[in-house]
Amino acid sequence: MSTDDTRPLVRRQLPFSVVAKPTGAACNLDCSYCFFLSKELLYDAKRQQMPADGLETYVSEYLAAQPDGEVTMLWQGGEPTMRGLDFFREAVRLCAGYARPGQIVTHALQTNATLIDEEWAGFLAEQDFLVGVSVDGPEELHDAYRVNKAGRGTHRQVIRGYGFLRDAGVRTNILCTVHHANQDHPERVYTYFRDELGATFMQFIPIVERVERVDLPIAEAGWRTDRGERLLYQQNGDAVTSRTVDPAAYGRFLTTIFDIWRSRDVGQVFVQDFDAALSALFGIHSVCVHAPECGNNFAMEFNGDVYACDHWVEPDWLLGNVSENSFAELARTPRMRSFALKKSAQLTAQCRRCPVLRFCNGGCPKDRFVESSDGEPGQNFLCAGYYHFYSHIRGDLVAMARLVRSGRSADAIMDDQVRNSLRPTVRS
Repeated sequence: MSTDDTRPLVRRQLPFSVVAKPTGAACNLDCSYCFFLSKELLYDAKRQQMPADGLETYVSEYLAAQPDGEVTMLWQGGEPTMRGLDFFREAVRLCAGYARPGQIVTHALQTNATLIDEEWAGFLAEQDFLVGVSVDGPEELHDAYRVNKAGRGTHRQVIRGYGFLRDAGVRTNILCTVHHANQDHPERVYTYFRDELGATFMQFIPIVERVERVDLPIAEAGWRTDRGERLLYQQNGDAVTSRTVDPAAYGRFLTTIFDIWRSRDVGQVFVQDFDAALSALFGIHSVCVHAPECGNNFAMEFNGDVYACDHWVEPDWLLGNVSENSFAELARTPRMRSFALKKSAQLTAQCRRCPVLRFCNGGCPKDRFVESSDGEPGQNFLCAGYYHFYSHIRGDLVAMARLVRSGRSADAIMDDQVRNSLRPTVRS
């Protein structure tokens, strides 16, 4: 058996997707680290809501641009449930009308769950929505930054909404941001989700609040001045807020959870970070952050404006409006082609020679604002964490890949005898 069994079996690009925002950046919460809220400054409109004709244009254009098979409509914000239940009833109706016979339309909704009640949960269950719920861990960890407009913690309201979803049988996953307040509590966070919330699908998103040094005091105050005026968040600067996750701590956070998961939860709990890393060994890149290229995930604001990516909703990366251009035309614009090159063309020399490059692919370009070990600009801020995490789990990933290739289930990795027999030999 070779010492390194990481040859790709299949090559597949990310599917084309659009994150649609029916309420723009508007939200009923005021999370300290949330950069989305500031995007309201891009538009001179008090009521930033997707109109009925805008919804129909989006649905018709998006479904026309998609191939046959399963097509997922992604609804996000801000807080999309603020648009109201009738809006989503209409969205489902329009999708049924515009879908071709060979298309199967599914819906995914990301929410803070504070507005979810029995009626919402019943609708989401009936229409088989996949609902992502934002929770940052047990109450005191969650409430450190996820607060309402009065500055009070929101954990109890979130868990109440999550309970409605669970009782109705809605398919859910947990989206947990990793930041300064919870970064040192990985086991507590993971076991809370698994044992107390009964969650079987999770993803962990690092909080990196990048800012120009001159604006750091405003950023620390929740991206607003002492007069309450918001600062438009853009991907500029080389400073970070105190809420930002420490790169090394982020690596330890993921590694600790992986070790727990590997020992007892494989096949029972699904963690996006781990699934994506294993998929990379098969040439499948299911998460844009660690895909070799960008450019397959648009963001659409309430008025139909389409941006190159949800993290780059700023003037320089506005592609056009869906009411004026098809998604195919927007994808071919020079601006979008330029954006797509950000990932691979801007890798540092340190990244190119890194043994775990195949897993992280340099990470998201938004986080590439520090110097490499060679003094080259453009290294990922989270590099130390990525390197620690992928180096630690690589042997187990190879073992799981060998199990899958041999027709066995990956959960056999939980047997230490099987694990030790399949992990690659380490050269001295």
